[in-house]
Amino acid sequence: MTNRPLKLLLIDQDPIFRLGLRAALSSLPHIQVVAEADTETSALQILAELAQEDAHQVNLVLLELGNGRSISSQQQGLQLCQQLKKQYPKLAVLLLSSVQEPGLLLAVQSTGVNGYCAKGIPIPELVAAMEAVADGTNYWFPPKQNLDVISHQPITPLPPLPLARVRKNLYFSGIGYIEATLAQVIGQLQIPGLPLIDQAVLAGRRRELLAARWLVTRLLVTPEERQEDESSAVTQTQLVIPSLNAIAPLELTQQSSTPPLLSPRSLQSDLFSLCVNKLQFSLQNVTDIALEIDIFREDKKRELLYLILQKLAQQLDELRVPQITIAQLETLKDSILYDLWQVVITDFFGKFYQVQVGQQNIEVVNLLLQNYRVVQVDIYNKIPLVEQLFAYLVFQTDLHIDNRSYSAGSPEAQAQALIILENLLIQVANGVVQPLLNSLADVEEIKQNYYDRRLISTRDIERFRNELSWKYRLNKYLNEPKFMFESSYQLFVFAPRGIAQTAIYAPRSQELAKLSGIPLLVTLILEFRDAIAPRLQSLLSIIGSGIVFLLTKIVGRGLGLIGRGILQGIGSVSLTEKNLKRNSERPK
Repeated sequence: MTNRPLKLLLIDQDPIFRLGLRAALSSLPHIQVVAEADTETSALQILAELAQEDAHQVNLVLLELGNGRSISSQQQGLQLCQQLKKQYPKLAVLLLSSVQEPGLLLAVQSTGVNGYCAKGIPIPELVAAMEAVADGTNYWFPPKQNLDVISHQPITPLPPLPLARVRKNLYFSGIGYIEATLAQVIGQLQIPGLPLIDQAVLAGRRRELLAARWLVTRLLVTPEERQEDESSAVTQTQLVIPSLNAIAPLELTQQSSTPPLLSPRSLQSDLFSLCVNKLQFSLQNVTDIALEIDIFREDKKRELLYLILQKLAQQLDELRVPQITIAQLETLKDSILYDLWQVVITDFFGKFYQVQVGQQNIEVVNLLLQNYRVVQVDIYNKIPLVEQLFAYLVFQTDLHIDNRSYSAGSPEAQAQALIILENLLIQVANGVVQPLLNSLADVEEIKQNYYDRRLISTRDIERFRNELSWKYRLNKYLNEPKFMFESSYQLFVFAPRGIAQTAIYAPRSQELAKLSGIPLLVTLILEFRDAIAPRLQSLLSIIGSGIVFLLTKIVGRGLGLIGRGILQGIGSVSLTEKNLKRNSERPK
């Protein structure tokens, strides 16, 4: 037994199982269950928060692969395994699962998970496996009591020759890495607002990975082994699908016809998990529009966005308790955003956080909470599609966005909802930072704790604030009327290169009809420009063609004739002079 204490994060959807396992491990002094999670989203959030406090608070993750029955949940479990090993490569991961299919276990092993134990294993054997995995040893063999369960399933035997065994291991290792990288590249290609050059680079990487996968398969697997693997995969599929049909026939029936209807809580968990993954990207603002959160360091940006996502998840859970209707969401939106803003400010800055300004000790949270009216007018009232997102997550309604309708639970709806969610997080974060910039922008303690070093001097801060002021004026008088006239919304999203911007279609005729003053004049100028521009272009084209004809056909040809005459005249004079000279030289 190792003397190293085991600090666990337990991930399982079954609260009864978590409670029982925690009680069984509580009697062991060297094992501590630091935290529990029932979803992939909460697990990643917990790990991110613990990593900020102390990177060694957790040294072992014990997890179930989804719920052990649903194919979609197993795929999400595989993605979680891949994400854990990518973000925390030194963190030991042990699969404690009811999954027994060899093909699925092989897929888990290829993600880098360190070991596997079947549920029902005796506690002493489980503890031994946990200690082995925590010490860096792989634990990839099923307990004796489970061998008879899976022995009836055909498994391709390992080749008897050592070289063949090494080749097989190299193949699975290489294929696992290629598939993981390929999935990441494909996911990046689906991000909206990606520049053409980035799309070209990612498309090239995708082609290279596909070629590498084909090459590895041809070099490291013989034709006979490929044929055996294909037949084994078919047999395993035939064995797995009937057992799943016996457990959840309704789910498989839904998958065969329309997108599966997830529970609203599962739908929210999947969406928030994707958002947590994208929060690992760079948070540098790559647009030409200033954002309030640009003044923060990247770690503080990420911490703030994580906190907003966590508090939003709690608020959505609270919406499911009372019997509210979809129609009430529109009236509740302002209250939801206010409560979210209030609790995020309190938790992010600390309820009793004080700074000294002159001779006064100012309570930061109390001062910031007095500025909600300005935040609401400048930012929160202009966040688009919030009601549609809440209805999608709470009531699982279809999304009607970008002039299309997306069925709830479909990948397309999830992608559109993710864009709206990312924009909501960024705008809520801007609303948290705005009162800080208005009231306490140049306080040294706040600058040291939160600000980016490039925006820490008084001059840089004032320049940044002026840029934000100009942004609000341009948005009010120019950009917003222009976007209303174009029937579009501009949304901020998380992209691999940083915070980017994308546009979606939305009918905005009602807002357009309420415009007056300068915003209305802007739309009239745009309409006049659209009306006159084609005719003006045609007129300029005719005039330009006439000028070109005049210069080339008339003036140019005339100049050409004059030049030719001059040259001919010069030539004739020279010839006459030569004749006269020749005659004068003849003897008389």
